[in-house]
Amino acid sequence: MSRTIIQMNSIIKNYYIGTPNELHILKSISLEVEEGDFIAIVGASGSGKSTLMNMIGVLDRPTSGEYILDGISIKRMSDNQLSDVRNKKIGFVFQTFNLIPRNNALKNVELPMLYAGMDRKKRVERAKELLSLVGMGDRMDHQPNELSGGQKQRVAIARALANDPAILLADEPTGALDSETGRMVMDLFHKVHEEDGKTIVLITHNPELAEETNRVVTLRDGMIVGDRPGSGKAAV
Repeated sequence: MSRTIIQMNSIIKNYYIGTPNELHILKSISLEVEEGDFIAIVGASGSGKSTLMNMIGVLDRPTSGEYILDGISIKRMSDNQLSDVRNKKIGFVFQTFNLIPRNNALKNVELPMLYAGMDRKKRVERAKELLSLVGMGDRMDHQPNELSGGQKQRVAIARALANDPAILLADEPTGALDSETGRMVMDLFHKVHEEDGKTIVLITHNPELAEETNRVVTLRDGMIVGDRPGSGKAAV
């Protein structure tokens, strides 16, 4: 029996830019995502995608409404508690990779496990396994500046999986890549979803990529205006 892993109830997000100006970014968003879903959130620039991603990833707090993540309400959590939730519950994959330049691939993947307090032997072993999983087993000692864009994104995906998070949150993960490399990265997401049953939330402006997921949620002007099944299949 599936369980709800993301539950958002009437989430509102406003930004104050000086009296009397107030920006209403998210307008009563209610969203449920089941464990094991592969969901795309789409919308034009200014639709609220990035703000919703920040809410899902507990990078920001809603102005009002409630967010229950993997059975836990974040409403009254301290900043330190939220940081702990991000580290253990959510794996982030960004368009710009966000690798640490001075760390090689192995140490970049180790980092979330270091923050989680895992002992060195276990985290090195886990990092090696994950780099092999994403096809980067022969690049463990390479610095980010020695890797192509696609290779950097593979390392970023391995890092996102490090603490076996409940959710993989990918923000325009193919946006900085050419189409062939982007295809390889999407194939990797499909592999992680199918083989590991990982819950994946993909933020994208690309309708073709969105269609590959199991569910497509469309935002417009801070509101959900569409919620339909996707094909769930990689494009040929």
